[in-house]
Amino acid sequence: QVQLVESGGGLVQPGGSLRLSCAVSGRIFSINPMGWYRQAPGSQRELVASITSDGSTNYADSVKGRFTISKDNAKNTVYIEMNSLKPEDTAVYYCYAYVNYRNYWGQGTQVTVSS
Repeated sequence: QVQLVESGGGLVQPGGSLRLSCAVSGRIFSINPMGWYRQAPGSQRELVASITSDGSTNYADSVKGRFTISKDNAKNTVYIEMNSLKPEDTAVYYCYAYVNYRNYWGQGTQVTVSS
């Protein structure tokens, strides 16, 4: 059974930073790609960033230059470093990973940007 466990959410002031982690465990033969979505209240889930097995990255326009996605292949973990956070970044952040040709989701972690 493949599981994705997220950590690192919380409350931060505007302009602050947070780092989210998502560890993939289970019977893993391949992971490609991995990434993060987010969903704000009353909004659809949107892609924040993704990273492929060869390290290619993709970002939503709204987070370019502020967020950085990375991964540790040895730990089967994907990270997202979020800087210069804005109130509009407030959402539940979900990691995903395409593992063994199936898509899996994390449980979600709340990020709240507020003074």
